Amino acid sequence: MHTLLGPLLAWLGAASAVTAVTYAYDKVAAPRGWRRVRERTLWFLCLAGGVAGAWLVFFGMRHKTRHQSFWLVQIAASAVWIAALLIVAAG
Repeated sequence: MHTLLGPLLAWLGAASAVTAVTYAYDKVAAPRGWRRVRERTLWFLCLAGGVAGAWLVFFGMRHKTRHQSFWLVQIAASAVWIAALLIVAAG
């Protein structure tokens, strides 16, 4: 295993946990009239490595599934992070 793979996986796990909690909060906040999370904040968290958490809440709670922008960002972020993992693992 490459020496960077462990820290990269740890980063992705932590980022995914933060992203999942943030997405879930936004889903719960919507019907209650609480303060919402900006869409660009959710996109940033996904792009920053929280793709697994984003997908989990995206499908698990059906949050933002009607927004094409979220599909595009999450697919793009997934492709980038999968490629990064493959590159690091191969290196």
